Amino acid sequence: MVQKAKILLVDDRPENLLALEAILSALDQTLVRASSGEEALKALLTDDFAVILLDVQMPGMDGFETAAHIKRRERTRDIPIIFLTAINHGPHHTFRGYAAGAVDYISKPFDPWVLRAKVSVFVELYMKNCQLREQAALLRLQLEGGGRSGVGPGKEPAGLLAELSARLAAVEEQAEALSKQLDDESADAAAVATAAHLERKLTGLRRALDALEPGTGGAAPVPSPN
Repeated sequence: MVQKAKILLVDDRPENLLALEAILSALDQTLVRASSGEEALKALLTDDFAVILLDVQMPGMDGFETAAHIKRRERTRDIPIIFLTAINHGPHHTFRGYAAGAVDYISKPFDPWVLRAKVSVFVELYMKNCQLREQAALLRLQLEGGGRSGVGPGKEPAGLLAELSARLAAVEEQAEALSKQLDDESADAAAVATAAHLERKLTGLRRALDALEPGTGGAAPVPSPN
């Protein structure tokens, strides 16, 4: 069973959170509410999120300050942030949002279809990264175990390598399809860059896996999936 991605919704108004949940429910992911910047930062301490939808205008810690805290933390600095705002103060206000680390800046009222499409791209990228981490963990286990017992019940090294290669091929195929989709749809530059980063990691993992094949003269170091 594939684990669902978590999406963090941050807004001080319950009716806005309810509206976001109604829009994003079709994605069939886990939606987590936060009614303040402080509550959002607390949620980010324990859970991993695919994307954050962050309201700009909030009492106390506003969206800009919340985003600054998120980007300063090593654990959360790479999570995409989409700013939502009910007012438009012009280019300077928008620039401040991007400077705070947002990948997108959307003014209310927004098109539900557009918002859902943008969020779905980051959810899919997050899921691909999760798959990549799983493949890297399996490969690292093979490298450290050297084919000894404990690598996998009943798995000979050759069989495990074949299984790893097949799993990695499936992720590679999905990542390639996603990249083509982003190119076709002229997607956000941040989403395209994230997809390219994922493909580079997949390439490194494929090289490391190929180096384990018999006759290659040894194993290559496993690339970090982060």
